[in-house]
Amino acid sequence: MKTMKVISAIALVALFVSAASAMETKNALDLGHMDYFNHTELNEAIAGYLIQNTPPRFGETPEDSIQCVRNLSLYTEYYNQRNFTLAYEPWREALFLCPQSSQNLFIRGVVLVKMKYNEETDPIRRDAYVDTLMMIHDKRIEYFGREGFVLGRKAVDLYQLRPNNIQEIYEITTRSIEIEGNSSQADVLLINFQTLVRLADAGLKPVDQVLLSYDKIMDIIDFNLVNNPDDRRLFEPAKDNIDNMFEPFATCENIVSLFEPRFERNPEDTELLERITSMLSNSNCTDERLFYQATKNLHRLKPTAESAFLMGRLENNSQRFNQAVEYFEQAVKLYTDDRDKFRALMLLADISFRNLRQFSQARTYALQASALDPENGRPYILIGEMYAASASACGNDDLTKRVAYWAAVDKFRQARNVDQEEIIQERANQLISTYTQYFPDRELLFFHGLDDGDTYRVQCWINETTRVRARP
Repeated sequence: MKTMKVISAIALVALFVSAASAMETKNALDLGHMDYFNHTELNEAIAGYLIQNTPPRFGETPEDSIQCVRNLSLYTEYYNQRNFTLAYEPWREALFLCPQSSQNLFIRGVVLVKMKYNEETDPIRRDAYVDTLMMIHDKRIEYFGREGFVLGRKAVDLYQLRPNNIQEIYEITTRSIEIEGNSSQADVLLINFQTLVRLADAGLKPVDQVLLSYDKIMDIIDFNLVNNPDDRRLFEPAKDNIDNMFEPFATCENIVSLFEPRFERNPEDTELLERITSMLSNSNCTDERLFYQATKNLHRLKPTAESAFLMGRLENNSQRFNQAVEYFEQAVKLYTDDRDKFRALMLLADISFRNLRQFSQARTYALQASALDPENGRPYILIGEMYAASASACGNDDLTKRVAYWAAVDKFRQARNVDQEEIIQERANQLISTYTQYFPDRELLFFHGLDDGDTYRVQCWINETTRVRARP
């Protein structure tokens, strides 16, 4: 399984290279001399002018400058013609004579050296070309900066050509990510995590490091998915692959063992609390005590509608119903979307009805939910179930212990009328069929002087007017 995941990561990196190369050309800082040397007829006067005005960039001596300009012109002309074979030697001479003349020497040099690598059949010479490629990246940083970005490209090349140098690749990508932060490229993040997993599997890195790196990398990926939608095609597959590689490490035990001591030392560090709750939630570890403690502290320090709702869920799951009600009420106040408020109100109604047996309060919540979504039948279904559940407790004889079922069926019919959703229609019809069987029979109605169709006021907490009906 792990081998397959590694293979998929390698394939992804190959797909990323073309996109990264295009971005590289676009983002180069010093392309000023790209088209200056497109002519083969050069003279010493031009070289002398360059020496006089920018001596370090075109060689230390007049002779070096003449050779530099000639080689720059030759390699550029061949390169633009896509004749990389003829471009290689004059490029190589220019690189050694005047490396500061243009950043293009390094950008294009990567292409030329890779061409030589692919053409070479001797393994020793091929390996030497890898060293040359690494030198090109290092010299580019020396002369033109952009350390974080260039280190990322260096690591990608090393990963492709020497994939077993996992320690070196991991160190380079880690440094690149430290510098680039949210500007890190998708393939660099993917390679960094893949090499870390291999090191951890070999016992060379602790599991804790995998968890911490995963969290950091996912923050960067999520940032780019939100803020750079044009790059989603790169970051989405990277995220999927990293998730797959992380899965074996994402046990509740590992996460708790890593974060519990940190939580105990800094129980009010909001950044730590957000990391704990996010990682435990993503790994389906919400039953852990640490998740409850971290979520509770985070809500107290940075209350939001979502954290209030989550705390309500946790308290409800732990059967602390009064506390759950408090949090859900906070969520209702904090939510701005009516759909979210509806959901929280329905949970409040359900808890108040089924767990706290506070029927009147439960109905209030349900009616508030209905006002937010008048075409939703669920609030009326719930109210009808409350009426039916309290029928016998709201009467003192055979008749009054049954009249609440009239009011209950009224609510089920109201749900069916306002909501055309199939599940509501089926549920309402089922409940109507069930509870009409509890209506008083005609003999009992006659005994109390009641006829079908008469109005009747149901007492108790229901306190609602309905219509007399005999059991079918």
